[in-house]
Amino acid sequence: MALVLMCGQPCSGKSTAAQYLSGALQSQSFNVRVIDESSLHVDRNQGYADMPSEKNLRGVLRSEVDRSVSKDSIIIVDSLNNIKGYRYELWCLARAAGTRYCVLYCDVEESYCKTWNNARREKGESAYSDKIFDDLVRRFEKPDRRNRWDSPLFELKPAEEQTNEFSSAILDALSFLTKKIDSKSGDVRLLQPTIATQTVRASETNSLYELDRATQDVINILIDGQAQGYGGALNGINLGEGLPTINIQRTVGLPELRRLRRTFVKLTGQTSLSGPPPPIDAQSAKRMFADYLNQELGTT
Repeated sequence: MALVLMCGQPCSGKSTAAQYLSGALQSQSFNVRVIDESSLHVDRNQGYADMPSEKNLRGVLRSEVDRSVSKDSIIIVDSLNNIKGYRYELWCLARAAGTRYCVLYCDVEESYCKTWNNARREKGESAYSDKIFDDLVRRFEKPDRRNRWDSPLFELKPAEEQTNEFSSAILDALSFLTKKIDSKSGDVRLLQPTIATQTVRASETNSLYELDRATQDVINILIDGQAQGYGGALNGINLGEGLPTINIQRTVGLPELRRLRRTFVKLTGQTSLSGPPPPIDAQSAKRMFADYLNQELGTT
């Protein structure tokens, strides 16, 4: 469905906006999950106490987003998301999942944020220490809609208008997340995975590896068998349980075996008109290669 990033200074109204957006989406029967520090049982002051702690917190949040983002749900990341490089990393996760993406920015002056932070502290609620608050404000990197990882950008000004489900930015974000995709208008689109972000088709890669390893094992057994037999015909070289035996009617040198192996791998790995070859395991590769060698060497 979508990945939504909340962005803003500490105590700028992000959680309130995320709550209203989540409620509006759930009322329309969307599957919504909000990921924030509290959902991961991380205290704000502990998570941002120093750079190693903050780096670890961002890694935990990113990993949770990576596990959760999908085409079946809307994920709202209710965190500072104050570093543009970090927003880019989350954007890459959305692109790899092939889903929608947007940023909801709570644009609030520092003085308002500090007042709200102090008010929360006086009420005994979770609040930032003055030192951590000032450090986060100083290092905040404002989103820019010209950046692909900050677009589309919906700007909310909680200090100027009451933060509720009827705020214009929340309504715009809600429309973007619920609107059906129209290829003609192009106003709503899914991020498309690239070659770098697509999941590698491991079956073809593993098949080639298993084929290469299995055929080399067969050659090693043949070389060892000829060395023990001191040349001549070797009948019934056993490759293992469940595998055919190989009958060599003459001495076969390593160069010839390598040539036969290359030919076999090339023939087996070729793509047919009906599509790529099916996955192959080591046991099947040994059986096929043994039959091929018996055909090529058994009658000469």
